[in-house]
Amino acid sequence: MNQVKRLSDNIAEDILSMITIEERFLPGDKLPNEVELSEELHISRTTLREAIRILVTNGVLEIKRGKGTFVKQDIDLSHTMQSLNDFTHARIDAKDLYEMRLIFEPEAAYYATIRASDAELKRILEYGEQIEEKINRRQDRTDVEQKFHKEIAKATHNELIDKLMPVIFQSIDKGVLLSQQNELVIKDTLNDHKMIMEFMKARNPEGARSAMKIHILHAMKDLRIE
Repeated sequence: MNQVKRLSDNIAEDILSMITIEERFLPGDKLPNEVELSEELHISRTTLREAIRILVTNGVLEIKRGKGTFVKQDIDLSHTMQSLNDFTHARIDAKDLYEMRLIFEPEAAYYATIRASDAELKRILEYGEQIEEKINRRQDRTDVEQKFHKEIAKATHNELIDKLMPVIFQSIDKGVLLSQQNELVIKDTLNDHKMIMEFMKARNPEGARSAMKIHILHAMKDLRIE
């Protein structure tokens, strides 16, 4: 059952990409009929119907009886991207989330180290110090951990990176939750964050990239989600 659900979510994402990224289908356009689209996507008609249902539920598509399936006229890109986040949220597990971080965050640390203003760098270092304090006091660090990583993403000065942060937050939240009783994770987090901060403070982008990668790989290993 989970496999079918997962496949239909993936197909919904593919159709959404055809609309928002490829612009193959514009607002008001009719989608190809069920037989044609299922053959093109190499899926069953049942899976296609489920994917379409997901997109209808999220306000992307509408079904007009006797006419077919259409892209909604008043579709809004930011809303559809939020919808994408919403309906994929349920199926993303810790491994997927950490792999996403592994792809994204080392490069974000690299560009942030190069592009951060002095004020942005100061905030990153302050949040890093607050995380250390929270860990040493055995206090919940979820909020400040999010701020630390968000500030790094913001310092890349790449507007699209901000769009990915809700996904990154899912991973951070899950990681903090899983690590609360894991002394090894806590120890590695302290050491890794210090390393990231030292390289960023020294404006060493290659070092910051490597330190961030090590940090995420440590978490995956310690939490046994490799």
